[in-house]
Amino acid sequence: MASQENHLTATLLTSILAAVLGSFQIGYHTSNVNAPGKIIEEFFNNTWRARHNQSMSDHSLTLLWSLSVSIKDFGALLGSLGVKYLADSYGRRNSILIVNSLSVVGACIMFASKASGLFEVLILGRLVFGLFCGLVMSLNPLYIQEVSPTNLRGAFATLNQVSFVSGTLVGMVAGLEMVLGTEDYWAMMLSLSVVPAITQYLVLPFCPESPRFLLINQGEEHKAEAALLRLRSTTDKASCELEEIKEEAAHSQSALTISKFFEKRSYRQPIIIILTITLGSQLSGFNAVMNYSTRIFQAKFDNAKYLTLGVGAVNVLFTLVAFFLMERVGRRKLLLTGFISIAMSNLLMTIVDYFLHLVPELRSLQVLLVFCVVSAYELGPGPISWFLAAELFDQPGRPIAMAFTSMLNWGGKFVLALLFPPLLKICGPCVYLIFMAMALLTFILTWMRLPETRGRTFDDIAEEFRGAEEIPLHNSTGFNTFI
Repeated sequence: MASQENHLTATLLTSILAAVLGSFQIGYHTSNVNAPGKIIEEFFNNTWRARHNQSMSDHSLTLLWSLSVSIKDFGALLGSLGVKYLADSYGRRNSILIVNSLSVVGACIMFASKASGLFEVLILGRLVFGLFCGLVMSLNPLYIQEVSPTNLRGAFATLNQVSFVSGTLVGMVAGLEMVLGTEDYWAMMLSLSVVPAITQYLVLPFCPESPRFLLINQGEEHKAEAALLRLRSTTDKASCELEEIKEEAAHSQSALTISKFFEKRSYRQPIIIILTITLGSQLSGFNAVMNYSTRIFQAKFDNAKYLTLGVGAVNVLFTLVAFFLMERVGRRKLLLTGFISIAMSNLLMTIVDYFLHLVPELRSLQVLLVFCVVSAYELGPGPISWFLAAELFDQPGRPIAMAFTSMLNWGGKFVLALLFPPLLKICGPCVYLIFMAMALLTFILTWMRLPETRGRTFDDIAEEFRGAEEIPLHNSTGFNTFI
């Protein structure tokens, strides 16, 4: 076990805060089209009318809007394919800097859409930005986990989600009609993500590369030691961690292909765990609430846009709660609490939505349940599903595992963003029962299979799976782990 003494230094904190500027940009573009959606749809309609002398049908406009929202997630799914190549070829920090250029290009293309009068340009810009999303949401946790000390690893990885939801809240505010969500300024609003992108270019190049990448991947022991000396507060701590990395390197393969990743016996249980938790997180309804929160509320409230701001504020609040609890409670308990709470909230949302036309006063309870879904997701499934793979796999498998996680996360987001509007029309309130079933299934599988990783070194966690020829029933913390 690693020492529980804090290892926080200015260099470490600066490195993490600079890295998470990428996830802030992603959060910003996740929510900024929510409130001004009708204005952007009118832009689509005007473009179509200018070409064909007739307006688009409501059905076609709904499909085009769904495509515009979900194309970012599809681009992220494609971008995930490049994680292993970039992370292993250029390093964790340098890869973040490389892919940051996609954010700048995507924002500029989106800004040009209004001036060009082409809705295809906006969709292209969101696609390019999506490529950035898929890459950076894997590279960020990879970098953060590898530069962080063991006893702060989970908390610091959660900062990536804190930055993401903070960007989401800023995007909600920017999209309000009284701010930039107007017919004149919506294109400018879409371009503002270049500010954190440029800030990252000014700060991150001066931060150290991952010591694990330098030693295990590159064989540069002196550079790894120099990076650790900058990241840790004392020479003793740096030397102790360097020995730990050397021990991990002794158990690591020199190279790993994608096919060997899925064939390797010791990776089978972690792959099942990641598949379960990631898809469960994405298909339990949270992203449907976030992407379409304004439309869920607007049929019942005049101030729907401001209720959506409340969703964003709850999002940030409970991600901060997860940040403070991550190293105290552990990943396993937070995930289990989150999934069972999401399941119960979805069941109650189904009942409330079903009787809402009979008892209009239930609309306030519906708002509360939406807040419950958001808070339960951010308490565990939200942040943990993005970084858990980096803890369950050793150094050779970590980049592929993070790419796999990213593909599952963004694939789930894409499917949900595309299918939720038509599912809501077809199933009505019963759509939430689908989300409830997914959350319950994930709760059960998490209870049976996930070991606690809090306070354990990478090599210690990997050793549990390496030794899993006979699958253990309990780990040292006393929790059920596998069956």
